[in-house]
Amino acid sequence: MTLKQYDVLVIGAGVTGLYTLYQLRQRGLTVRVLDEAPGVGGTWYWNKYPGCRFDSESPTYSYSFSEELLQEWDWKERYSAQPDTERYLNFVADKFDLRRDIQLSTRVESAIYDSSADHWTVHTDSGEQLRGKFLVTAVGFLSAHYVPEFAGLDSFEGQWCHPGRWPEAGMDLSGKRVGIVGTGATGVQLVAEIAKDLKHLTVFQRTANYCLPLRNAPIDPETMRELKTQYPEIFRICRETPHGFVHEADPRSAMQIPKEERLEFYERLWAEPGFKKFLSNFQDVVVPGPANEDFGEFVRQKIRERVKDPAVAEKLVPKNHPFASKRVPCETGYYEVFNRDNVTLVDVKASPIQRIIPHGIKTADAEYELDVIIFATGYDAVTGALDRMEIRGEHGLTLKEKFKEGPRTFMGLQSVGFPNLFTVNAAGARNHVRVMEPLVDWIVDCIAYVHAGGFGRIAPTQESEDAWTAHVVETGARLLRTQADSWYVGANIPGKPRFLLATPDPAPVGRMQRAAIAADGYRGFAIS
Repeated sequence: MTLKQYDVLVIGAGVTGLYTLYQLRQRGLTVRVLDEAPGVGGTWYWNKYPGCRFDSESPTYSYSFSEELLQEWDWKERYSAQPDTERYLNFVADKFDLRRDIQLSTRVESAIYDSSADHWTVHTDSGEQLRGKFLVTAVGFLSAHYVPEFAGLDSFEGQWCHPGRWPEAGMDLSGKRVGIVGTGATGVQLVAEIAKDLKHLTVFQRTANYCLPLRNAPIDPETMRELKTQYPEIFRICRETPHGFVHEADPRSAMQIPKEERLEFYERLWAEPGFKKFLSNFQDVVVPGPANEDFGEFVRQKIRERVKDPAVAEKLVPKNHPFASKRVPCETGYYEVFNRDNVTLVDVKASPIQRIIPHGIKTADAEYELDVIIFATGYDAVTGALDRMEIRGEHGLTLKEKFKEGPRTFMGLQSVGFPNLFTVNAAGARNHVRVMEPLVDWIVDCIAYVHAGGFGRIAPTQESEDAWTAHVVETGARLLRTQADSWYVGANIPGKPRFLLATPDPAPVGRMQRAAIAADGYRGFAIS
């Protein structure tokens, strides 16, 4: 069989995959992008559930590589909804003629490294084989949707789905009894959007979250024209902030500010949109300690004020983890939903789900009749999408086996035993596009360097991988996002090792580290 040969194979045609393709093409490399979806967009293709939108300010989510693109595209809302974001990514694919190098409706089943020839062979679900010197996984850090193995699920006589695979044709929920299992960011968006149209909504909550008002608003044409003049400054601020957002922390320490003044400051921030409420807060609010608890109590009191029934309010108040140690959902009218007569909140920590029954869900102390169940039960973050493929490197070792105790990499980019394989894990708790672009730029520069130099392979040294893994463990232990059981550390997946799944360093630090490594002839990597 004659295999199709490319310089680079890319898995994933979402935000990252499209950008990777564009930049590799600019270097004159031949590229093939593979994606199992029928359309481009990745996360923004699959997540068509009601209420889906991002919580990064729309302009900050724009690709920055083309001034023409920035001037042509108009965002409609401060926080763009899924349909507009999907349209944006299709616009980008068309404008830059990316589709001719993208192969859709193609699931990658395996990728096998050939040490004798220094290339990867990818096997697809159609039986096709493609060969590339380099392999880039742009599979998304929250793309492997997860539904727990509930007993009796096959017996359910209604309709069910995970929001990450929302039916293409949509779901008619009006007048039905719907159960939503899970109250993370996705569940919060869904609950607020659909409650008013249902006969009854039952929300099954295991862990209450600190949810912040999104305060979304339309972007009128005049405002959009003004924003287009501000892109350089917007991107500059994002480059300099730890998480790539257009929010800069107040350098003061919260607990050194008198209580009355401190509360006035919190109130002013509370009236602001999006993540500004904590990313522009006192600098010590987002680290473990008394300032974090102080603001956490402020948020808890805000929740109590919005829910009429004190007993329901207390169920919705988070008490078992620090503020922002889990992904903080942004919401519009979420807490007010629980004031409706057609909404029931079920605490499944107190009364766990025992099984799915033909007409609904049975918990330890009750049965709930449902026509539809939506499992907003999260994702097998970062490594999950990689584990669902067989990625086999040198000596027959699979990446899943290599990562069985947690991902062992150098800079999150490469792993010993898997030459010429680059994993793109940009975001974690960050503004995806703003931290993804410089990361992909580095990978593309590295690939071009190896390719132009006539080298066969690049992989980390064992010493650099060991040092980086130790750094992730040691530095990560001091971070707020390791202080709770969440997808940040893989704790939402039974049997998954507890390990920080993203870099522990602020985004500017990571960029400087990568730049220094490249400037020193890709120190820490073995190129041969």
